[in-house]
Amino acid sequence: MKSGFVILEDGFYLPGVIFGAGGSSIGEVVFNTSMTGYQEILTDPSYYQQIVVMTYPLIGNYGVNPEDVESDRVWLSGFIVKELSNIHSNWRATQGLDEYLKENSVVGISGVDTRALTRHVRVYGAMQGAIVPEDEIDSIDAWVKRIKNSPHLEGRNIACDTSTKEPYDIKGKADRYRVALIDCGVKKSIIRYLSEQVSEIRIFPWNASLKDIEAFQPDAVMFSNGPGDPAAVDETIALAKGLLGKLPLWGICLGHQILGIAMGGKTYKLKFGHHGGNHPVKDIASGRIDITAQNHGFCVDADSLKDAKVEITHKNLYDGTLEGLISSRFNVRSVQFHPEAGPGPFDARYIFKKFVETIDA
Repeated sequence: MKSGFVILEDGFYLPGVIFGAGGSSIGEVVFNTSMTGYQEILTDPSYYQQIVVMTYPLIGNYGVNPEDVESDRVWLSGFIVKELSNIHSNWRATQGLDEYLKENSVVGISGVDTRALTRHVRVYGAMQGAIVPEDEIDSIDAWVKRIKNSPHLEGRNIACDTSTKEPYDIKGKADRYRVALIDCGVKKSIIRYLSEQVSEIRIFPWNASLKDIEAFQPDAVMFSNGPGDPAAVDETIALAKGLLGKLPLWGICLGHQILGIAMGGKTYKLKFGHHGGNHPVKDIASGRIDITAQNHGFCVDADSLKDAKVEITHKNLYDGTLEGLISSRFNVRSVQFHPEAGPGPFDARYIFKKFVETIDA
């Protein structure tokens, strides 16, 4: 067991015990309020370049397995927990969390006062931080300087790293509709639930051209979730602009933000983002309140879309931020939350059916 520290760029630091892979790691520190689903969180491409703090105190107690993954690797930069369970009891588990992080070359730290760390991030905002073994620390001040000089998420296109490099096809379970899915870091659960509603999905890279999409002749186009600053994903925004009004367009999370920008809107960085499976979202038309899964650090500015005559369909009940929109003019429908709920409650899975209903509308 090796001692280590969590260090933030403002000089705040806490001690802990290193697990998983050795070495240090730098990323944006955010907290996730989910009580379960740590394996889905670890493999969610939207966490690329981030260090995740779990607010639930006991992590690792049901191990990991090859089925509950949202991608083929662990994407986040580091994992912070209060108590690491080295004994797992779930019958589906094939290995423990410590071993899993070692295999994926990701560093973790346990024994951290995650309540104090979460409160600090809530007060001062998400910021760059590091997990550092004690034997790699020359001084806290030297690491603070190193962390401050590390690349921040604002202004960076990192969806290019999490996207597929080549198109590939998925056969759906329905008997109609072909959908082009623009992969900015798509989760397997999104593909799975979309495939239940359509007959064919072709998954394209983030920088697919308008010509590529038109050659496929889809009935609709979906823009997926993904990491980083939406305003920096220029090629995907340009593609969305080129498709406006031509086909039904759907967006989830980063895809929602990209469509908002394509219609003339602007995005901004949230203080500490929305990460977890307990976010109440109100459907404005029906009054229905869904408890949703979320993972994003940027948001579409609702006021910036007034000239586009966009209808705001969903609102976050924690902070009033925009969570969904419809544009009849451009045939766009999108949501900020993760309707596939990987992990999280199933309240919003009906969104996939709502998306498909727009094809013949």
